[in-house]
Amino acid sequence: MLNTNKALEQHRIPQAFYSQKPLQVNLSKAQPTVLFVTSYPPRECGIATYSQDLIIALKSKFNKTYDIEICVLLTETELQSNIKKPKYSLDTTSWVSFIELAKSINMNNNICLVVIQHEFGFFELHPQFLIDFLKLLAKPAITVFHTVLPLPSDSLKQTVLAIADSTQLVVMTNFSKKILLDEYALAPEKVTVIEHGTHLVPHISQTVLKQKYGFVNRKVLVTFGLLSAGKNIESTLLALPDIIAKHPEVIFIIMGKTHPSVLKTEGELYRNKLEALVTEQKLENHVCFVNKFVPLDELLENLQMADIYIFTSKDRHQAVSGTFSYAISCGCPIISTSIPHAIEVIGDDAGVLIDFENSPQITKEVNRLLADDSIRLKISTNGLHRMASTAWENSANAHATLFATVANKTIKLKYNMPPINLDHLKKMTTDFGIIQFANINEPDNTTGYTLDDNARALVAMCQYFEITKDIAVIPYISIYLDFITFCLLPEGYFLNYVDYDNHNFTEQNFKTNLADSNGRAIWALGYLMSIEALLPTKFGVQASKSLNLSLSQVYKIHSTRAMSFIIKGLYYAGLAYPKEYYNVLIVMLADRLTQMYKHESDAHWSWYESYFTYANSVMPEALLCAYLSTGDPNYKKLAKSSFDFLLSKIYEENGIHVVSNRGWTESHAAQAATKGGEQPIDVAYTILALKKFFAVFKENEYLNKMEIAFNWFLGHNHLNQIIYNPCTGGCYDGLEENNVNLNQGAESTVSYLMARLAVHRSLGILRDATKHNYILDFDKVNVHKPVFSVM
Repeated sequence: MLNTNKALEQHRIPQAFYSQKPLQVNLSKAQPTVLFVTSYPPRECGIATYSQDLIIALKSKFNKTYDIEICVLLTETELQSNIKKPKYSLDTTSWVSFIELAKSINMNNNICLVVIQHEFGFFELHPQFLIDFLKLLAKPAITVFHTVLPLPSDSLKQTVLAIADSTQLVVMTNFSKKILLDEYALAPEKVTVIEHGTHLVPHISQTVLKQKYGFVNRKVLVTFGLLSAGKNIESTLLALPDIIAKHPEVIFIIMGKTHPSVLKTEGELYRNKLEALVTEQKLENHVCFVNKFVPLDELLENLQMADIYIFTSKDRHQAVSGTFSYAISCGCPIISTSIPHAIEVIGDDAGVLIDFENSPQITKEVNRLLADDSIRLKISTNGLHRMASTAWENSANAHATLFATVANKTIKLKYNMPPINLDHLKKMTTDFGIIQFANINEPDNTTGYTLDDNARALVAMCQYFEITKDIAVIPYISIYLDFITFCLLPEGYFLNYVDYDNHNFTEQNFKTNLADSNGRAIWALGYLMSIEALLPTKFGVQASKSLNLSLSQVYKIHSTRAMSFIIKGLYYAGLAYPKEYYNVLIVMLADRLTQMYKHESDAHWSWYESYFTYANSVMPEALLCAYLSTGDPNYKKLAKSSFDFLLSKIYEENGIHVVSNRGWTESHAAQAATKGGEQPIDVAYTILALKKFFAVFKENEYLNKMEIAFNWFLGHNHLNQIIYNPCTGGCYDGLEENNVNLNQGAESTVSYLMARLAVHRSLGILRDATKHNYILDFDKVNVHKPVFSVM
């Protein structure tokens, strides 16, 4: 990563940097309330932690959609204490408490939905109290079953059916849903599966973490959770001697304090038993107890540090395990007993399943994995891809969608706009340029650099600097500009591919058509020129010189997209340097696009080619730029008609589905749209075009479509999954039919940033974007007084 402090010393910031004041937008709006009935911290139990994590995710993504209130399930200690009770609380041993809570909810017009986090232990003394409460409740309700028991007794079955009669049910595995359908005879539409959420992590180096926690040169085995006999940790302790015989560097970390309910009934009996076993087997140098409720950040770092995670529950019917889920999502190769959740998630390639209470199997599998780094890496990678859909952000999306359905349309989802995060873009950038691809969120240096990515990165960083005036990005602007100049040959055209090691142009440059790459470079140079008054003087001089040299080759270019990018670049350059020569070239290229349109279009196909492929929005946007440069109304008319035609093909009801890279759309094709193969760059280009069309035509529908398109990154897509990773600041490389491509390369990451900045500017939010969340509420934008210039 670049040393920005040192690099900043090389640049002077012009006075224009300090001259602009930000605009403000009031985005407040009354909203309904969702009430959670659950255990909650400071209570220490798995469901309390689960509810806290889910509510944090919901507030982070949808806090302008609804408020969330919590009705706390009171413990015996809290009932006996004199401390002030929260606004909503429930004594599960008191029928009166249930009735009073139902009355309070029914009288509150703001509460639109009640969500109950259910564990049988919470209501085991008086299960009928909960049923009576649900019957009295006059608001829609959802019950989340954290346990689903097979082979139910008649009384248990009647209890579950009575709960289901009054609420929509949520379970966390398909196995649990199957039990409810097969053994409780519930209808499929009554049960929704939303997997246990997991935390996105930055995947910190194991070496760094082992140094931080004092385990350098150790092979680390980890298990965690509130301690009880059901964890069966003794199975791993009994396996350790034979593991240590082959791998003497092994240490086994047992994280977590004793479960409060266990502590209450039997004290530290189980922990003492484990410690005695450690002493008996002389394992003191190979076992580490962490006897505390581990803070989340520390927990996630320990899981990322682990070479293997070992899960040894002996409950054959355990429906779900949050500890198991967290471990896989942190990239831990996992060895697990065969609880239904593990069988469903691990499959054949995302971990190792073992029998219950089987120490010899633990020995065998740990030794096998420790002996082969490649197997552990494969399991880790497969596990990450398997668990991607369970990120808390995705869990929030799934819950919010269900809330909107169950709450009888009283909830209209509004996604929060994440704060801008440049961490991954900076991580991908060396002192020479931005690396092309990544493995997950680690730059893949073997893929080298491209002009395409560095040109897009230059545009994005210039846009970011316009909004934030953050001088820390000046060195990055310099790097991307220098890379473009490096790729420009004396003859006036650009090469695209550069290797990492020696910064040599690769053979691929001479086997690939580079017209589009040349167009992107001219776009980037022109954009920088349009804001050069804000930048060090030498940047504008360098960009202008490179642009003018490259224009000597423009007349040879006939690629639709290349011509479109060039028009955009000349339009932006003309904002700073109104030159007749630029307009002459714009007219030449715009006329070529117009002729292509006339050749390919008919009464049912209003397009420049006989198919839709990639970067389609660039062409109508380019013609609109041509209109803005020349004033020719024909360009304006054609730009609008063709863009509206494109939008009619890629927008569905309340969603966007850009053209798949797995099957281009032919004119008059009867084929259905291909699911999957949707790339962030195409969504981003659509948003950039919508921004400019709204600026010119002032039509609200362009803003509405911009919101819909941006929400695609946040999870409003056919998988209901995030494409932007708020933890790393990276953007996933694509939305496939059944999964998201988790690699976070330069193209997708820069594309998201351009989209985020375009939406930011269109809303007129020019405050410190790096420190605040904003709601996407396009109803608040005054379309009669545009809040941004035609940039």
